[in-house]
Amino acid sequence: MQKTVLMASLRQQALHLLLTLGLVVAVTVVLYAAIITTGVTQGSAIYLIPVLIAAVRWGVVPALFAGICGVLASAYFFVAPTYTLIVTDPHEVFNLILFTFTAIIVGQLAAQLKEQLELARQREVDLSDLYSFSRRLAVAFDVSDIHSAIEDHLAAVLQRKVILFGPQREPSAAARRNGGGMPGAVLGAVENMASGHESGGSRAAADGPGGETVVGDGDDIWLVRAVSPSRREFGVIAVNLGHASPPSQGALRSRIDAVLADATATLERLGVAHAIGEARMRAQTEQLREALIGSVSHELRTPLASILGAATVLAAAPALKNEKSLKALVQGVHDETERLNRDIQNLLDASRISSGGVRPHLEWTDPTDILHSALRSCARRLADRAVAIDIPQDLPLVHVDAVLVQQALVQIIDNAAKYSQAGSRIAIAAAARDGRLSVSVRDEGAGLTEIDKATMFHRFERGERHAATTSGSGLGLWIANAFITANGGKLEAVSAGPGLGSTLTVELPATHSAVAQLESDADD
Repeated sequence: MQKTVLMASLRQQALHLLLTLGLVVAVTVVLYAAIITTGVTQGSAIYLIPVLIAAVRWGVVPALFAGICGVLASAYFFVAPTYTLIVTDPHEVFNLILFTFTAIIVGQLAAQLKEQLELARQREVDLSDLYSFSRRLAVAFDVSDIHSAIEDHLAAVLQRKVILFGPQREPSAAARRNGGGMPGAVLGAVENMASGHESGGSRAAADGPGGETVVGDGDDIWLVRAVSPSRREFGVIAVNLGHASPPSQGALRSRIDAVLADATATLERLGVAHAIGEARMRAQTEQLREALIGSVSHELRTPLASILGAATVLAAAPALKNEKSLKALVQGVHDETERLNRDIQNLLDASRISSGGVRPHLEWTDPTDILHSALRSCARRLADRAVAIDIPQDLPLVHVDAVLVQQALVQIIDNAAKYSQAGSRIAIAAAARDGRLSVSVRDEGAGLTEIDKATMFHRFERGERHAATTSGSGLGLWIANAFITANGGKLEAVSAGPGLGSTLTVELPATHSAVAQLESDADD
């Protein structure tokens, strides 16, 4: 592999020298034509042009070659005696020596200037990447975001495949998405590095400088090292060096050291070590809370179903027909059990949404059926409200999950009843326009402040004005919004202000051609 790399480098250098020789030949032809045409006898300085071009394009060696070729061409073609390399005039000898010295100095200066220019450009790119990296870190919310930012930054700067392993020795989410398969020897080196053992423990692994491990896998060479030697929580990176030769590996190591030094300084300055710990703690707390909510909710549903069934049977028992006080007591048990059952269902729905489990089963549905089902579910809550219903008979079909939309409407109607006074008016209307079906629920209740509008669809959010007077978990509208969004719709709230009521509008995609499409599907 190293021999192949060396041969490729020699072929490229030979090509550069050949191109340099071509430049010298072109300059010689032009100079020879100028001397014949104009009679000018001195023009050796023009050979500085190929020296400069070779130095800027291909480096020091081609520039020196151009200088030597220029001296030889000048001595052969333009210094008496011509067409020989023998120079007898001391003045011409001095001029050729001076030209040689000037060409060497100019070539080296041009090559150094090119190198400095490349370094300046590279530094500008590095600073731009580091600035973008810092900005991305500033808006990272969890461990995966932070790790993805580090990985993307290193990959962009090094132009190599980079896989970052977190403190738990798992590849980042970005690496898994991009198919970050790793050789077994590299994974072993990562395991040892993350455990605090620098040696790769493999025949294919060798310890490099600075606590690095170089792992060979077929034709590829992998470099494994900690992001920060002193902060293991920053993780371990594995960089695929490809077919790099030993000199190239040294240059890449220096590059990686510089990049990781900048990355580590930025991480420490932003307190990312603490942020990683906090993010991990929040994630674990959230997982524990979701598991607890799911477990407790399921355990409570069984006894609640028994209580609700018993209360329903007792309410219909002939023995309680004339016992108003006992019947009221049984009805109270029934109502409170239903309320608790709804609260538990809200917790289960919240857990389902948080775990990404909302997968709607879409089918063509008549929205009138969904609306009437939601109204039947809220009948008891709306018993002491003046309900006005405006549902046209020619509403188009909607392609939604009817159960999720029905549950969302129940939450919205229940919220309207909860925050309005007994005897007040609640208007429920549906309409179709511009390919959208809208369902609005307007109440004459507490209304909304600007703060309420901004936060009412947040999880566990309850307005401060009603926290002490109205019971609730702060989940209803958040669940409704999640269910409507999952069906491709949106939920909006409008209010003239506190005490002036509010209107919540659900918009869902609809089409008047749904019936024709269904008939066409049936014919097929």
